[in-house]
Amino acid sequence: MALYSDKVFDHFRNPRNVGYIEDADGVGEVGNTVCGDIMKMYLKIENDIIVDVKFETFGCGSAIASSSMATEMIKGKPVEEAMQLTNKAVAEALDGLPDYKMHCSVLAEEAIQAALNDYYKKKGIAVEEKEKADGPACPKCCEPSVAAEELADEIRKNLKKN
Repeated sequence: MALYSDKVFDHFRNPRNVGYIEDADGVGEVGNTVCGDIMKMYLKIENDIIVDVKFETFGCGSAIASSSMATEMIKGKPVEEAMQLTNKAVAEALDGLPDYKMHCSVLAEEAIQAALNDYYKKKGIAVEEKEKADGPACPKCCEPSVAAEELADEIRKNLKKN
């Protein structure tokens, strides 16, 4: 069996919904300072339906594929349904990820949650925090380093410029 599925390769090589939404109704940014992956999600919502979603991801192929698949899974869906998206569902939709790359699907879930929380906050609606995604933080793909934290800070600065 191959380490990565054809769907992972497809979403990595041909990511869907890449970019940003200038007048987004919700924006969420999450990152893993251990591996350096950073995801930023933008949502355009009308009548509680996600009519557009874009992402910017700095990370490995699995992070890009997870971001791409997650956007496909929530586009056109009601906000309440998008709130239920799990990292496991993202990984399953990609026909699986290696255990040491599951943190990428966790980041995709958390980025969407952060964007939805931002949307609710802008509307003045209190939202109950969802439990953290189920999966490893970043067990094997890389070692923590000062350079990774500095890189993450630099990426965040550049993302904020957009």
